[in-house]
Amino acid sequence: MAETGAEREVLKAEKDYTEELDKELPQIISIAKNDNLNKAIEKLMVLEKKTRQASDLPSTSRILETIITLCHEAKEWALMNENILILSKKHGQLKLAITKMVRLAIKYMYEAPGEPNFDVRLSIIEALRTVTEGKIFVEVERARVTRELSKIKKQQGHLAEAKTVLCELQVETFGSMDRKEKTDIILEQVGLCIEQGDFAQALILSRKISTKWFDADISKKDPEIMELKLRFYEQQVHLSKQDSKYLDTCKYYRAILDTPRIQENPEELQKTLERIVYYVILAPYDNEQSDLLHRIRTDTRIQKLIPEQAELLRLFTVIELMPWARVSQRFETLLRATEVFGVDDPKGPARWEDLRKRVIEHNVRVVAKYYTRITMDRLKMLLDLDEDETETYLSKLVCEKTVNAKIDRPARIITFGTSRDADDVLNEWSGNMKSLLGLLERIDHLITKEEMMANIAPKVKSKEVKGKGRRPQPN
Repeated sequence: MAETGAEREVLKAEKDYTEELDKELPQIISIAKNDNLNKAIEKLMVLEKKTRQASDLPSTSRILETIITLCHEAKEWALMNENILILSKKHGQLKLAITKMVRLAIKYMYEAPGEPNFDVRLSIIEALRTVTEGKIFVEVERARVTRELSKIKKQQGHLAEAKTVLCELQVETFGSMDRKEKTDIILEQVGLCIEQGDFAQALILSRKISTKWFDADISKKDPEIMELKLRFYEQQVHLSKQDSKYLDTCKYYRAILDTPRIQENPEELQKTLERIVYYVILAPYDNEQSDLLHRIRTDTRIQKLIPEQAELLRLFTVIELMPWARVSQRFETLLRATEVFGVDDPKGPARWEDLRKRVIEHNVRVVAKYYTRITMDRLKMLLDLDEDETETYLSKLVCEKTVNAKIDRPARIITFGTSRDADDVLNEWSGNMKSLLGLLERIDHLITKEEMMANIAPKVKSKEVKGKGRRPQPN
């Protein structure tokens, strides 16, 4: 457990009351056991004032713990709550003494009567939450008490109250809390949000957890951290399924696969591999999806453990047509029996329809690779669709810039071309402009040359005429 600010507090006691307590405490405890608890507490309060004013931390802590223990042994829960509040409000009360008292009270809280009504335990929780409110040195203890309150509210059927109470904690700011406990509480917050259907808040809370911590070498050797990792990614899978983010779901299952518990369990390993395959083929096509698809196919465990799913995966990685009727006939029985495409999941039929879309989109990309021009009738036959649906899928892929195509409706011809990015277009324009400027420069040079020749020609002709009219001079 991390050291709190109160535990680092250094106080110099003016007087040591250890010997006095060793002498008087047994007598006071015997008074309490003789059914005179109030008198025993009064004597302890007198001693507490002396030790507190002398800043004797060990003695003060000892007295506070003794008072709480006597009340607990006598099952005087109301008296214990009252003394917790009184002792914490004493002027100049030592922080570490309060911390030790609260920790002991939390221990006794779990021993208090629980079901069916939780009245006693709730009264202790209320007292402890009052004492710890606004005190940083007992923030961890307050978080634990609040967590127990949330669990009780949930058991009583008050899910909204349980979520509200627990989500008030900002445990990510608690520097004194152990990281495992901090992560555990955040995961519990996310779980309550998911149960209530508040997926937006669940997603916000889950981002407070750093996944790099799960992937550290030290963390991989700690089974507790690996269990937290599984809980985290199972929640992320649930959240990503709500928005049909198939690629993210696939990535989360790959992270689940990379845990010792899954790898050591053949049944869990097989189920996880199946889900990885299903969700990567359901994801819309892009560069990231294509790269992940080919990397998943290289996993030898898929071919060994799930050969049918491996064959379905292969169909999406080769540049060949796969008619939906053939795919449906071969794989429908297998896929419909799973939780991903089955009717037991409300989104199962929608995922089955999404799979059909991915098959058709794959076929359109294959046609675009093999053809530069194709008639609409021939494309309809290859895709096994009617004309409206064929044009819909083709237009969708063109808008997403997956294929580059133009439709000539009067001629009923589709022309495919290579897609060019902005850099290619800009380079071509730059080359054309350079060529054009070169031609203009050459034309300007030729025009200048012609003008110069035109200016020289008349002068030469006039000189020749003047030379012909002269008489020859005598020698």
